[in-house]
Amino acid sequence: MYIDIHSHILPGLDDGAADVAESLNMLKIAYENEITAIIVTPHNKANRHNASKQTIEKRAGELQCYADEHAYGMRIYSGAELYYRSELVELLNQDKVCTMAGSAYVLVEFSPMDDYAYIRDGLYNILSAGYRPIIAHVERYQSVMKDQNVVDTLIDMGCYVQVNVGSVMGRFGFRTKNDAKKLLKNGRVHFLATDAHNATERAPEMKNCIYKLYRKYDEKYIDDLIYKNARKVIENVYI
Repeated sequence: MYIDIHSHILPGLDDGAADVAESLNMLKIAYENEITAIIVTPHNKANRHNASKQTIEKRAGELQCYADEHAYGMRIYSGAELYYRSELVELLNQDKVCTMAGSAYVLVEFSPMDDYAYIRDGLYNILSAGYRPIIAHVERYQSVMKDQNVVDTLIDMGCYVQVNVGSVMGRFGFRTKNDAKKLLKNGRVHFLATDAHNATERAPEMKNCIYKLYRKYDEKYIDDLIYKNARKVIENVYI
């Protein structure tokens, strides 16, 4: 059983599923990949027309109804991928953006070109406000990957690390694949997620990647990455 904590499966809200038909096709692919729960995470960025928290919750409820109708046995939870900016903590405190499944966990994104000090300070601001940041696709951030030891500093602060399945499988180039594998090898990952955007080249596929990881790494570690830690997010308990 897998839980996907990072998915752009809701239709027409960002650069993910373009319409309901694609969203439902993605849901079918997720079911075929043995994904039993999805936290939907539309982008939320500065100076954009972002979906409101109420809209995300409504669309997530509609997707849940479809999953129920087709007996997928899958749970859908609302969330968001929050692009960091100075006003983000205020938006969280005002309950204007989604946390992960209504918990204290938040999925936070940065620019690949942001320097490490900016990323560290932004995460510190979120932690200081009482939230638990999950760093989205950390393997993309050049300043962090330049010296992966700084990931330990972020984890020691109280942050969590998410890596994309596509990165591990080499879909975004050799360098990103190599960085993702180093993170896994050194035990610096808490979540493996699809970051699915469509039903083709960025589909919600996990199964093949996970089978490979089980052959290479400790079983308990992979269990944590694909299910147990995500369950703790949904239950809002500490990892």
